[in-house]
Amino acid sequence: MRWIDHGRIFQWQMWPALIAKAKGGGVDVIQTYVFWNLHELQPGQYDFSGRYDLVKFMKEIQAQGLYACLRIGPYIESEWTYGGFPFWLHDVPGIVYRTDNEPFKYYMQNFTAKIVNLMKSEGLYASQGGPIILSQIENEYQNIEAAFHEKGAAYVRWAAKMAVDLGTGVPWIMCKQTDAPDPVINTCNGMRCGETFGGPNSPNKPSMWTENWTSFYQVYGGEPYIRSAQDIAFHVALFIAKRGSYINYYMYHGGTNFGRTASAYVITSYYDQAPLDEYGLLRQPKWGHPKELHAAIKNCSTPLLEGVQTNFSIGQFQQAYVFEEGSGGCVAFLVNNDSTNNATLQFRNNSFELLPKSISILPDCQNIIFNTAKVNTQPNERIMTPSKMFDAVDSWEEFRDVIPNFLDTSLQANSLLEHMNTTKDGSDYLWYTLSFQPNSSCTEPVLHIESQGHVVHSYINNKFVEAGHGSHNIKGFTMDIPVDLIDGMNNVSILSVMVGLPDSGPFLESRFAGLTKVEIECNETELYDFTNYTWGYQVGLLGEKLQVYKEENLDEVEWSGEIDHSANQSLTWYKTVFDAPTGDDPIALNLSTMGKGEVWVNGQSIGRYWVSFHTSEGVPSQTLYHVPRAFLKPSGNLLIVLEELNGDPLHISLHTISVADFDSQTPYNHLPR
Repeated sequence: MRWIDHGRIFQWQMWPALIAKAKGGGVDVIQTYVFWNLHELQPGQYDFSGRYDLVKFMKEIQAQGLYACLRIGPYIESEWTYGGFPFWLHDVPGIVYRTDNEPFKYYMQNFTAKIVNLMKSEGLYASQGGPIILSQIENEYQNIEAAFHEKGAAYVRWAAKMAVDLGTGVPWIMCKQTDAPDPVINTCNGMRCGETFGGPNSPNKPSMWTENWTSFYQVYGGEPYIRSAQDIAFHVALFIAKRGSYINYYMYHGGTNFGRTASAYVITSYYDQAPLDEYGLLRQPKWGHPKELHAAIKNCSTPLLEGVQTNFSIGQFQQAYVFEEGSGGCVAFLVNNDSTNNATLQFRNNSFELLPKSISILPDCQNIIFNTAKVNTQPNERIMTPSKMFDAVDSWEEFRDVIPNFLDTSLQANSLLEHMNTTKDGSDYLWYTLSFQPNSSCTEPVLHIESQGHVVHSYINNKFVEAGHGSHNIKGFTMDIPVDLIDGMNNVSILSVMVGLPDSGPFLESRFAGLTKVEIECNETELYDFTNYTWGYQVGLLGEKLQVYKEENLDEVEWSGEIDHSANQSLTWYKTVFDAPTGDDPIALNLSTMGKGEVWVNGQSIGRYWVSFHTSEGVPSQTLYHVPRAFLKPSGNLLIVLEELNGDPLHISLHTISVADFDSQTPYNHLPR
């Protein structure tokens, strides 16, 4: 079987077309995570409406004649903020995540049972005639199990028993978990599981590949990972040749991290290099080449399922895997592991020429019907067609957010508070403010900031000074900024910004983010250390609190028609309206002239942007931002842009997205004939 993991809760109107395209590519099963933080907003308060309608999604899969694998987790990682955990878990007394800890097990079991019972109530398990043939509990736990010592192994045993006791009537799996207790099946994740998987931990379990990474997630400042269709096909065929029973493509369709759902430093676009790209368009030959492979494997299904496997060397770097059944059915996989040279070899009295690093499939052990390195599918390319330029000055209005001072704050403490525990994930933003009066001898002052957050914007007396940030690989950072102080009381306002919460590793509940040290040094002789000073705090921005990105709240602030692009412009909200492009091609905003912030269309967040964070090649990691047509109305669509730095909204543009074959100028966004 072939698998897909949609991995992102995209707009429900897109589900039928995306599932149909997956089915057209030879996929049999749709796999999805279950996002705990989306579904259980507060303990016992659930949301399964709209694009969170898990039952509707399962029923659409069934309506198209496919099966489903439900990866409940409920820890999912998935480059999803906080690994899918709702942040309210953080405040449960005595909790330690993902270990033999009673408070955590209580809430984990409650949510898992809620999902299982919801599926049961709708008859959605295969044991009830529904599409769900597998469920997953936990996710890549062995990566952190040793951190919990004996409690880690005890937790694995508990989680497995808890899941099995829910009585779904279908098997449970644990990925990357070699100690998965019977009857739970251990599975492989990675790009080359035919080479790396040690196999099931019991002879009565099948060999399964839960995540075959078609690309890799991308972070701000990082380049996209390009994996070829040939490499994907080679490793799929090798896994099947080694008696693999199914493979899940992670991702087959990537999707979009709408809103604030991406984890730390992960860009808004997710696995755009998948066979179905972020917009649901075919990426060729990544869609068509595996489609041919799937057809070839299905053509050999009887010998693969019923035959006896043998494997033997047929050359220095060549191997044969043969499945034969008593009635004469035979299928062979001829493998050439030489990555640079063709191989001429003899197999069953026939001569075969194998391409470098390839596998040939012979459904009758005589004739090749597919070779993983020979691509017949014509490549295509993405076409961006401009639809609208937002270049008219009089079409924009702006509102500059308020920089709070110490006296404006109601939350105060005599220390630097941890960012995440203070915001409770209600906002990316946390203001740290203080007031102080320097001595007259303070000359050439330098503001020193150390942070374990992601971004810092600094202000002295309400004037922007400088911004700094870390990266996905370098968590903490330091800033030393020459500043101007006035005689008398000075206001220092520092905005700490998170770009997603962490999603992996042990002890997520104890992570620290935010400012760790703030000092002002004067002429190298006088030092003001504010680390244990009295600070005032404000969670979020004023525009966030007033929800000015919603049409009904626009009048809560005063918008100006004067667009200001002075060097110190920061924390500015921009608004305009636009009409939807005609047709049904996907739509994207080009934000290449912006800095960092977030965008809303008709009150729906289409995600964070961070165009000013360049890769080593000097280009942004992402400039195009998907606007689902389901978010739009024919005319009068409200576009709100929150810009933290000094981006230029007058060069934002709207594009329609399509694809076309390299040798054709005819675009298409459907299944090509």
